Amino acid sequence: MGFTHLHVHTEYSLLDGSSKINELIARTKELGMDSVAITDHGVMYGVIDFYKAAKKQGIKPIIGCEVYVAATSRFEKDNTTSGSKYNHLVLLAENDLGYQNLMKIVSKGFTEGFYYKPRIDYEVLEQHHEGIIALSACLAGEVSMNIRLGFYEEAKKSALRLRDLFGENNFFLEIQDHGIPEQQTVIQGMLRLHEETGIPLVATNDVHYIYDTDVQAHDILLCIQTQRKVTDENRMRYDGGQYFLKSPEQMEQLFPYAKEALENTQKIADRCNVEIEFGNYKLPRYDVPEGYTAYEYLRKLCYDGLKRKYDNPGKELTDRLDYELDTIHGMGFVDYFLIVWDFIKYAKDHGIMVGPGRGSAAGSIVAYTLEITDIDPIKYNLLFERFLNPERLTMPDIDIDFCYERRQEVIDYVVEKYGKDRVVQIVTFGTMAARGVLRDVGRAMDYSYAYVDTIAKMIPTELGITIDKALKQNPELRKLYEQDEQAKVLIDMSKRLEGLPRHTSMHAAGVVISKECVDEYVPLSKSGDDTITTQYTMTTLEELGLLKMDFLGLRTLTVIQNAVRLINENRPEGQKIDMHDIDYDDKNVYEMIGAGKCEGVFQLESAGMKSFMKELKPHNLEDVIAGISLYRPGPMDFIPKYIKGKNEKESIKYECPQLEPILKPTHGCIVYQEQVMQIVRDLAGYSFGRSDLVRRAMAKKKADVMEKERKNFVYGNEEEGVKGCVNNGIPEAVANHIYDEMTDFAKYAFNKCSTRSGLKRTGTSNQ
Repeated sequence: MGFTHLHVHTEYSLLDGSSKINELIARTKELGMDSVAITDHGVMYGVIDFYKAAKKQGIKPIIGCEVYVAATSRFEKDNTTSGSKYNHLVLLAENDLGYQNLMKIVSKGFTEGFYYKPRIDYEVLEQHHEGIIALSACLAGEVSMNIRLGFYEEAKKSALRLRDLFGENNFFLEIQDHGIPEQQTVIQGMLRLHEETGIPLVATNDVHYIYDTDVQAHDILLCIQTQRKVTDENRMRYDGGQYFLKSPEQMEQLFPYAKEALENTQKIADRCNVEIEFGNYKLPRYDVPEGYTAYEYLRKLCYDGLKRKYDNPGKELTDRLDYELDTIHGMGFVDYFLIVWDFIKYAKDHGIMVGPGRGSAAGSIVAYTLEITDIDPIKYNLLFERFLNPERLTMPDIDIDFCYERRQEVIDYVVEKYGKDRVVQIVTFGTMAARGVLRDVGRAMDYSYAYVDTIAKMIPTELGITIDKALKQNPELRKLYEQDEQAKVLIDMSKRLEGLPRHTSMHAAGVVISKECVDEYVPLSKSGDDTITTQYTMTTLEELGLLKMDFLGLRTLTVIQNAVRLINENRPEGQKIDMHDIDYDDKNVYEMIGAGKCEGVFQLESAGMKSFMKELKPHNLEDVIAGISLYRPGPMDFIPKYIKGKNEKESIKYECPQLEPILKPTHGCIVYQEQVMQIVRDLAGYSFGRSDLVRRAMAKKKADVMEKERKNFVYGNEEEGVKGCVNNGIPEAVANHIYDEMTDFAKYAFNKCSTRSGLKRTGTSNQ
């Protein structure tokens, strides 16, 4: 007999479900089931992660949600009436239309019905019920609640109403048995309803954790949610320890009298077939002036900008611009560039200071001529392919800094231009990280603050630290874990809850701009201040093909803008300064930086960086750029070599003549990702696009790809159009050594565009 769990709460039923998605899918497979549902409380936060994890492990994902249905209208929010009450209802997407409708239902729960919980009502269900299979839910379901209270006829009326709404065989009476006496009453009522109405039964387990051994950890999680202690008598708890992912055999033993209800789980699962589309871009259209296509208008703007930026631009510049424009057009990103150009132009036209550029977009002459960036990619030898690779279709990513105080004005402009239902801010999740989860669990278990604080402080303060890593790194913590039973329980419970999402918040900068209403593509929710956000995170939105923009607020820009304003207030006309005209070769500035006087200088103001600048003694902006790239874990090992090369030119030795023009600006060291790309191009004959693919493989440590590319780099590959170092006269041993050095450095190497554009801000703040 096939069985599928259709009522499952993952980690995204925040502080209520502790089922980590990857573990959940793996356990489902281990128990011999071929499908499983996700039905988190009122939200779809985890749907995409769940869908991808299930597909990856060969398990069929059933997309659903346990929604809250208001007793009256979703708009009724007076807690003196029945409007504050709600019932549960499980909704499962049968097909793609059902998935679309489920997103709209869940979104309206937040945007229209939120009152303590995201609530919908029957009106919403009537509008969006197509393609959805409904289950009557747990003890908190409307049908179950009426049976429990002895209102059988009301229960029957509710069941028939739901059947009529969703259609024949699209509504099921749900039976559960967690050893709770009330459930036996409900089961008897459901069996009677089934006999009298013919509405089919379905058997489920209300899964909130994965293993039966997770009972204590889950109980602690509930205490964290409700801010109670495990010792409190009158608190929320899931009694009986039966809310785990049971095997089909355990479910058969639980419902020997309801074989059909068990079989219906598989029948429902077989009917549910949702295919989520990734990578198909859903970019909004930019309205261009009459007489132009979008591409013609972009081309006109760029050529106008080319004339402004360069005196008598020659063939090299026009060829580069045409190449970039053709690539942008071919990849379908014309509207993207026009949208970004438009809101940056709005900001500049309204006196809102905009950063000169951030990230790999600084490598684009299109971005430069549109004045999206203010960094000349030709002057600094920046690569377009590092930003947009014609051999790898990915969405361009242009992050923009705005004056911290006026950033919201730019977002408001975008909302007004494209519509508030098409411009939405993005959710982010706070997780229960190592130190934090220990403190949370300690409070819930009523351990003393001092005791828990001592243990929490044994966790190293480093990025990506976990409790397991800390136990390996810190012998004192390990000893405590092995010898102190109380500490062992605290750490074990914390490890089980570590990594769970704890709360939602609004991403500091991310905004999605959509072709249609955003809830056509993703579900929506509300942040604490009633701002509407997506329910999917930034990376997920990008995978789904939505346009995500980072509107970053940078205080440095506000300080610069205020400084310029104050200076110009006291200067006569003709002597006022303009940030765009400031000289970046001011010797006094570099002497100041070399003396470590970097307070308030973006990216240079930390104590460690000040000390490094004193050692580096930069003579120009290139030195500062390289310094920022090197001053990070990994590349720091190359600092002595860089400084020696800077101060003793005769000490630099190049393994082959082709390396000299590439590494000379950085005194013989590989400092930037772009240099790795240039080496494989100039030494081995790679194309621009393919060189970026090699850089990615090295950065992500893809061993199989790296080994294949080593052979191509050294010996060439005629079929793939790579000549190879040996065929270019570079000895095999030298080529292999260069490849080893590139591989070692590419793990840490920084994007020169990012450093260059960041330093443009640093340079301006020094003046």
